[in-house]
Amino acid sequence: MSDRLIKPNIMNHEYLIIQREGLLADAQSRILVVSMREISDLVAFCALYEFEDVIAEINAVDLVKPLRSSNSVARKIYKLVRYLTHSKSLTEFLVPATHPYWIEQEYELFLPVFNDLFDLFTLHSFKNWRQKCKKAVCYIGELWETFFQPLNYYFLDFLADFDHIFTGTKNSTETIAQLTGRPCTYLPFGIDTLKFSPYPRLPDRSIDVCYLGRRSLLTHQVLLEFAQHHQLFYYYDTVKSLAIANAAKQTTFSVSNPQEHRSLLANLLKRSRYFIANRSRINEVEITKTNQEFGSRFFEAVAAGAVMLGDPPATEEFQKYFGWSDAIIRVPFDAPEIGRIITDLDAQPDRLAKIRKDNVVHSLLQHDWVYRLQTMLEAVDVQPSQAMLSRENKLKKLAHEIQQMPISSWIC
Repeated sequence: MSDRLIKPNIMNHEYLIIQREGLLADAQSRILVVSMREISDLVAFCALYEFEDVIAEINAVDLVKPLRSSNSVARKIYKLVRYLTHSKSLTEFLVPATHPYWIEQEYELFLPVFNDLFDLFTLHSFKNWRQKCKKAVCYIGELWETFFQPLNYYFLDFLADFDHIFTGTKNSTETIAQLTGRPCTYLPFGIDTLKFSPYPRLPDRSIDVCYLGRRSLLTHQVLLEFAQHHQLFYYYDTVKSLAIANAAKQTTFSVSNPQEHRSLLANLLKRSRYFIANRSRINEVEITKTNQEFGSRFFEAVAAGAVMLGDPPATEEFQKYFGWSDAIIRVPFDAPEIGRIITDLDAQPDRLAKIRKDNVVHSLLQHDWVYRLQTMLEAVDVQPSQAMLSRENKLKKLAHEIQQMPISSWIC
């Protein structure tokens, strides 16, 4: 269910179109969500757009989707003027937003979701959000301290009026808090567990190994040969990388419809026996240095009940969120023995079945996006909606049902 609200832009008499979405679209919206989905369409960002979709399903939400237009050029001009003038107010005057957004109604919560540091510039177009929203939190998917070059510090100015900042990477939280003067908390990615869970259908796992995104060339080559010799189904990306700075180290591409992509990914993983996941930017030492992080791949794998193989971060945070037995079977990024490892695991069907079952149960109880949203609301004393509480109860009920199932149901 959805309809469109059109609100006049009092600065230039254009119109700001706000999409009302979700099951509660007929109710008075209490949360204003700002999404980057029209600005950034890379495949990796679809996980956060899924977060926004879940928020809209369990709350009365207005979803604003600023357009790409000349955002990149305007951002560079703003950064240069800010550097030359050393004044935020003067820069705001000299570099006005091309299409400023003025909010008419009042909201209980302002919640923009950013992919990275550069998305923060989008707030330059929102002129009265602090006056119209009682509370304000934001989520930033990925921020590395190595990105905090002098000219990029200015984008953090846009965070100064938030009540609380959340980020999906731990390494930069203290720096953000110091530079903005606002509390900043690490909050890892989540997952739409209802979309990714294989229960109750338990489809056949006809894909033997699934390996998506950045990968080890060595491990990939060994898997190609192993799959050919053993007549296995090895699923992997074949798209050509976009023309980006580190295209040689990662595989990325644009996605026209994030919902369709997430549904496709969920269906692939629910049918995969093994899924390979490694810590974030594992082959970009110049960025990660001594910091190790983990992203959405881990949550996707366990939610779908795949057996996860890979090199996770050696951090307390990872152990906190994936601390159960065999949540991941550790395999080096460059793994010439990957074929032997899979062969040895295939000889342990009961162990694999238990891993699949445990992964789905823990995901339902810990990693759904509703739990991440609840953490954010608690930080600013905003009460959860009844739909949020209902979703939590549904997740717990599903987890209990799975726990009662015999291990033999998960053998494939």
